[in-house]
Amino acid sequence: MFNAAVSDAEVQGASLRGTAHPGSDGVLAWDGVARWPRGNDRTELLSPRRATSSLLLAFGFWDPEKRRAERGRFVVTGSSSPALLKSISESLAGRIAVIEMAPLSWAEIRSGRPSSALEVMTDRAARAGDVVSAAHPRGDVVEAHEFWRWGGYPEPWLRGGEDFRRMWMEQYVRAYLYRDIGRLFPGLDQARFRTFLGLMAGLSGTVINTAEVARSLGVSQPTAADYFEIAHGTFLWRRVPSYRRDAVKRIVKHSKGYVRDSGLLHHLSRIPDLEALLVHPVMGRTWEGLVLEEIIRGLDALGAGFDYYFYRTSAGAEVDLVLEGDFGLIPVEIKYASVVSSRELRGLREFVKERGCRFGLVIGNQVQPRLFDENIAGIPFTAL
Repeated sequence: MFNAAVSDAEVQGASLRGTAHPGSDGVLAWDGVARWPRGNDRTELLSPRRATSSLLLAFGFWDPEKRRAERGRFVVTGSSSPALLKSISESLAGRIAVIEMAPLSWAEIRSGRPSSALEVMTDRAARAGDVVSAAHPRGDVVEAHEFWRWGGYPEPWLRGGEDFRRMWMEQYVRAYLYRDIGRLFPGLDQARFRTFLGLMAGLSGTVINTAEVARSLGVSQPTAADYFEIAHGTFLWRRVPSYRRDAVKRIVKHSKGYVRDSGLLHHLSRIPDLEALLVHPVMGRTWEGLVLEEIIRGLDALGAGFDYYFYRTSAGAEVDLVLEGDFGLIPVEIKYASVVSSRELRGLREFVKERGCRFGLVIGNQVQPRLFDENIAGIPFTAL
C-alpha cells in the first residue's frame, strides 16, 4: 500500500502486513501497515513518503459511520515532505491533526514533564513572582552544557559516546540533508544547496537579508528565499518574524532564523568540543537558539496557543523572543551569563512598560530563579 523506509527499530506488540523490497531509489521499502491492538480495536500506523493518493485512498475506505467512534485509528508518521503535509491538511481538513515530533527537549531528557514555570506562565492571572516560585531547576549547568553541545536527536543520547555521536551526526547530514531533501525537491541544485547549508549555520541567530545570501551563493534572490523555505519546511530552520504590532518606533522588519537543533548547528559549524564552542563566534547565538527552541517546544507540549516573534528597533533596542497567545504578551531576554546587570535589561523593561505586559522573562545560566523587580522574572535554563 505504501512505500516506507524500514528502520531497525523494534516494533513491539504490532502485527505487520506487507512486503519488504528494494525501492526504486535503492532504499529498502515496506509496503503495508502496522497494527497495534487497542482493546477490541486497533491502531494502524501509516508511514508514507510521497504516496499521497494512496494515503487519501486509505481514508476513503474508512467507513464514515465509524469515524467518530474510532478517533486515533490511523497514525501517520515518517514524512517531512512539505507537499505531502500540505496535501493531507487540505484534503483531510477537520479530520486530521498534525503533530510535530521535534528532537528531544531538555525537559524530556531530564524528567519527561513540561516545565512548571512555563505552565504557570500560561496562566493569565500569574505574575513574575508566581513564575519564580514555580521554577525548579532540573539538573545543573554542566549537564545543561552537555545537552547544548549535542542537541536533542534521540539516537546519540540512547547510545552515548563521543565517537558514536559524531559518526551518527555525520551520517544524518549525508543521508537526510544531502540525499533525502534532494529527493523531496527534484529540481534542487544540490551542490549550491550544500553550500547554503554551511552558510545557514553561520547565519543562525541573525536577521536574514536574502539579497546578501543570494549574492554569496551566486543565485537569484527568489532562489535564496526558496532555500530558506526548504530548510524551514523540512524542520532544519526556524523562521522567527519581526514583531510589528502597535509599533511606535522604527522596527527592523526582516525575519531572524535559527538552526533548530544545537547539535546539528555545532556539527555544521565544525565545532569539535565544548571548549571550542565557548570561544566560537556563534556561541551566543547558538545558546539563544537553544533557549528559544526549549521555550517553544515546552509551550507546544502544554497545548498553549501562541505565536512567536523577535523585536528590534532601528536604534538597537531588542527583545530576543516575544510570545503572544491566550496568556497575553510576554517578552523574553536570553543571556548566556549567570549574572545579568540591570543595564542589560533596559530594552526588556521598555517593552514591558510600553505594551503593558504582565511581566518579562530573563533566561540565563544562573543557579536559582530570582526577581529582578516586580515585573521581571529571572529563570535558569535548567528550570525550562
